[in-house]
Amino acid sequence: SWRSMPSTADDILNYCLSGNISSLELMGNVAEEYAGIPAMPPRPTRGANLTISQQEEYQKAVDKAREEQRKWRLSLPMGVYKKLGKKFKKAGILVHTVKFAPSGWSDEEVDYAFTAAKVIGAKAITNEIGHEDCKRLGKFAEKHNMYAVFHNHGQPGQQGFNFEDFLKYSPNNMLNFDAGHYFGATGKHPNEIVEKLHDRIYSIHLKDKTRPDSEPADSNRPWGEGETPIADILKLIQKNKWPIYCDIELEYNVPEGSDAQKEVAKCVQYCKNILV
Repeated sequence: SWRSMPSTADDILNYCLSGNISSLELMGNVAEEYAGIPAMPPRPTRGANLTISQQEEYQKAVDKAREEQRKWRLSLPMGVYKKLGKKFKKAGILVHTVKFAPSGWSDEEVDYAFTAAKVIGAKAITNEIGHEDCKRLGKFAEKHNMYAVFHNHGQPGQQGFNFEDFLKYSPNNMLNFDAGHYFGATGKHPNEIVEKLHDRIYSIHLKDKTRPDSEPADSNRPWGEGETPIADILKLIQKNKWPIYCDIELEYNVPEGSDAQKEVAKCVQYCKNILV
């Protein structure tokens, strides 16, 4: 939600405190930057016309940095993540998931991702949904007695898509169900999925989008101005007392004169008004 703002671990913690947020999906890059990961080379300016030689040099720098990061991960003492976890816990904020998104990492780095997330205090790491990733990461989740949680974008709008096809690879595979993307891609009520798969949904990303046949179609809107039935989703979970984390994901354009933190606070209040 705060990609447009300074995003150190301390920044994120302070945003949570000022926004009355008590649970969090923490971005993996925030955790790793706190721990001192070697930086990647700066990306070329958007639209820059690089020569073949410049492209090759940039790719060499990226490959070198990735190898340095791999070595760093495998040699990092976990005490730094224990310190990070204590910082959030002391502030009353539960880090329930760390988004390391390690599907492209080596096996040793995937082990590192689960270990680091557990030390921070999370029960899961998250990754984008995909068959090969679900096959692979579910086994690591079983090994670490944690969850591999998979996030959807617009894939449910594709013919033949079925969440259960991805969950079947491991009992430790769970969903980070993006209800907004689901609604925007399909026009179907997200509660159809929540009711059916509530015991396999670890967390939900909430956003307000328009339908695929609206004008504009599948568009992020300020909360209350879109068509996603956010209230129905929250009330269903509240009624059944299902242990599903519901996370605000701010993706609409921040209005002039505001910032992401002010908009997140509005979204928090929007949810509280529903749940009273």
